Amino acid sequence: MKSIKFSILALFVAGLSFAQSKDTKIETVKPMQIVPSEVKAPAAPKQSNIKWDEEMHDFGDIEKGKPVTYEFTFTNNTKETVLITNVRPACGCTAANYTKTPVKPGEKGMVAATFNAASPGMFQKSVTITTSENGVEAIKTLSFKGKVLDNANDKKGDMKS
Repeated sequence: MKSIKFSILALFVAGLSFAQSKDTKIETVKPMQIVPSEVKAPAAPKQSNIKWDEEMHDFGDIEKGKPVTYEFTFTNNTKETVLITNVRPACGCTAANYTKTPVKPGEKGMVAATFNAASPGMFQKSVTITTSENGVEAIKTLSFKGKVLDNANDKKGDMKS
């Protein structure tokens, strides 16, 4: 009987120790006011200042399924070292390679775009280049175009001649 009383007393004491609560003060959050001068729109990347030898290339007629590559070259005509930080083709049919080392003032660099046509017809594609110029991110979009010939139809046409 003593053990039952002792167990009940122990449970009672344990219950009291866990049931204690602090008086919590509930504070309401006041909305923060932003002064209009503090609101700044994100800065749009500036246009690149480096000089590209050609910004649009015409491949002319190309064969379907045979990749073609064009190397866009540029000269760093700024007073600072330039670094290509990203090259993004507009579609999955285009791959790109580029100068990955810093390009000092007066030196040349390149971006090679390889296009692999899957369907016949006219095309125009682009590659967006992001560079770091004078510590600021800059962008430039280069383009290429051409006409993809359908190998099967062209060979039939040649036989009729």
